[in-house]
Amino acid sequence: MTYRPSDEPPRPPRPHPAEDTWHVRLPGPGEVDPAVLAALLGRHGWRRRGGAPGRYGRWTPPGPGAGGTSLLVPESRDFPDSEDLLGEALVALHRSGTPSAREMLVALAVPSDEIRWWREVPAGPGGAAPWTAEEELRRAARRMLLAAALAGRARAGYHGARHRRAAAESLQDVLVGPAPDGRRLTAFVPVAAGRPLAVRLHQALYATREAIDYRRATGGLDAFGTAVEAGVSHEFTEALVTLVTGAQGARVAVDWAPAAGVPEGCAAVGGPVEFSPGDLPVLREAGARYRRAEPSVPVRITGAVVRMRRSGPRGAGTVRLRVLAGAEVPHVRITLDEEAYRIAGHAHLVGLPVRVHGRLESRGGFRRLTDAWGIAPVQVDDAERDRLMKSLHEDLDCFEEACGGD
Repeated sequence: MTYRPSDEPPRPPRPHPAEDTWHVRLPGPGEVDPAVLAALLGRHGWRRRGGAPGRYGRWTPPGPGAGGTSLLVPESRDFPDSEDLLGEALVALHRSGTPSAREMLVALAVPSDEIRWWREVPAGPGGAAPWTAEEELRRAARRMLLAAALAGRARAGYHGARHRRAAAESLQDVLVGPAPDGRRLTAFVPVAAGRPLAVRLHQALYATREAIDYRRATGGLDAFGTAVEAGVSHEFTEALVTLVTGAQGARVAVDWAPAAGVPEGCAAVGGPVEFSPGDLPVLREAGARYRRAEPSVPVRITGAVVRMRRSGPRGAGTVRLRVLAGAEVPHVRITLDEEAYRIAGHAHLVGLPVRVHGRLESRGGFRRLTDAWGIAPVQVDDAERDRLMKSLHEDLDCFEEACGGD
């Protein structure tokens, strides 16, 4: 037995076990629509077992051993005790340790479309999955969300570096639940800002499934060409390859937020879209085709020179530009002849960006400009010029080749 001195302050109470795993804001009863809560309970497998018709329903969680737990959920706010019943149901969900309870609280706090991934990986001793399974699942899910965000920016079979920064920023509001066994993951896409992302992913999933089936039936990849309009791309097929590789199968489903309803042109209940290891050769073939077929793009780019390199004091050299306007990529590389290389170096030394025409090549991810012509300095305001000059002083070693001998 351990004794504690009488003058020692009492220890704080231990938190509820469910509160340690995943912190979720508990919405107030006034924020919750009873019909939305009932729809979420049904989606997550809870079953209604009686209750006063027209007033409230009694819901029990799925699975064995849950008979002692139930929620009383009012059907509307027409009765005086509706607010109290909703409050008690929310507290019970908050104290529940089941993943479905946490997911429902997130969906109630932030009306969201739910994207679910299931990945069937071989079970280890005691049914445990390899520790890398969760990492692979999260990587595949992020790549798929990013591919859908890219498709929302532009329809292309191969995006490369284009629009990547803006697409990544659009994922900042997406919430992701835990994947404790590496087999299931849920992302919550807020309806207010992210519904186009969920719609694009939903359409791309079905278009990919149909294109794979068409390839098996006819031997042709034509359906992947038309699937680009639905959001399918090299990046999307690569995300599916990541999801399926090393697994016995995978499924992806999109469930629409009950509070917002079903978006136009989408099915209310479509069920998960399934993929198997047998789909991998077709996905890889389609991804390679997308990458080969995407044409180069004529552009006029304005950018700041951030790096210069050539083999000697004279002759052609390579310049790297930080793109300011003209293309949705952060940087491009250009090979310039001696005169154009000198113009680029002088423009940077006086703190000016340059403007150049050329073709943005798909090879290398749209990071290289070819057939460059018409390079010239561009006037900018004093603040931008000071910032460019500061960048020069921080990276003087990058411009030794530009200054030496000229």
